[in-house]
Amino acid sequence: MSYQLTIEPLGATIDVEEGQTVLDAALRQGIYLPHACGHGLCGSCKVQVCGGEVDHGAANPFALMDFEREEGKTLACCCTLQSDTTIEADIDDEPDAEIIPVKDFAATVTHIEDLTPTIKAIHLALDKPLHFQAGQYVQLEIPGLGESRAFSIANAPSDVKARSAIELHVRRVPGGVGTGWLHDKLQIGDRLRLAGPYGRFFVRQSAQRPMVFMAGGSGLSSPRSMILDLLEHGCTLPITLVYGQRSREELYHHEQFEALSGQHPNFSYVPVLSNEPEDSGWSGARGFVHDAAKAHFGGNFAGQKAYLCGPPPMIEACIGTLMQGRLFERDIYTEKFLSAADANATRSPLFRKV
Repeated sequence: MSYQLTIEPLGATIDVEEGQTVLDAALRQGIYLPHACGHGLCGSCKVQVCGGEVDHGAANPFALMDFEREEGKTLACCCTLQSDTTIEADIDDEPDAEIIPVKDFAATVTHIEDLTPTIKAIHLALDKPLHFQAGQYVQLEIPGLGESRAFSIANAPSDVKARSAIELHVRRVPGGVGTGWLHDKLQIGDRLRLAGPYGRFFVRQSAQRPMVFMAGGSGLSSPRSMILDLLEHGCTLPITLVYGQRSREELYHHEQFEALSGQHPNFSYVPVLSNEPEDSGWSGARGFVHDAAKAHFGGNFAGQKAYLCGPPPMIEACIGTLMQGRLFERDIYTEKFLSAADANATRSPLFRKV
């Protein structure tokens, strides 16, 4: 059994299967609805029900308050339809966004690589090609848990298209059951299932503006894919990567980015370490990503497009530094998927939508 869902202001009508969430149905038919955590915790996917009946599902009472339910609001990521329904969503026009329906994939683990003491690269061969925009992510099912986790695709779209293979960077989250399973139990040859692509974290190439990428920890995945894609397609605009880790042993893909900076005059690489021993011989920047970026640009970010990916405290500090340096919300982009822990954290007061 299915119901019809009309999405305004697009005027699009789609079929939604019984028990399928509004968000899943829309994404699988190539219609983007704003969202972040996907678990009913953050409230980013809130929509207005204009007609029809919905079941709110597992919406957190803080993400969807009682008075909002009474006003006809619901969360697209966990609500299901009880009748033909019309909703209104806040959908921004993105001229650079590709319309790519979400699909399901099966994959085989071909290689597992220790990038740092806490981050592994998992290489997967897919059963069919995956088309995506650099910066997007997939939802990977964790066997035996009945749950999925979001991971950005770390290689370039052309590489995935040519080999039907993707690279995911998985950081072990302390106490995290999903990342713990992937670190401790996953073996070469194992079969996994995943869905994608998801997300609106991609380069706004039509702007034709210099770009600064600010990344920390395993947040390097998306910027790496985006930078490789830009350079591969001959982008000549200035591109800067400011990448932070605690110590040199955690600074992965360092040699690759050093090589790229030597090959491409328009690409600058600024690695920064926050907890490297003073006597280690490290001659690069020390401190945090926002500090290194401020020093590199002399505190002036005007005219840039900024792309941020990393732990929430890093994102918060970078947003503040960018805005102090004359860059504002319309030119700052962050990766929107959140873990359950991230979704429960305080969201930035500096941004309307982040």
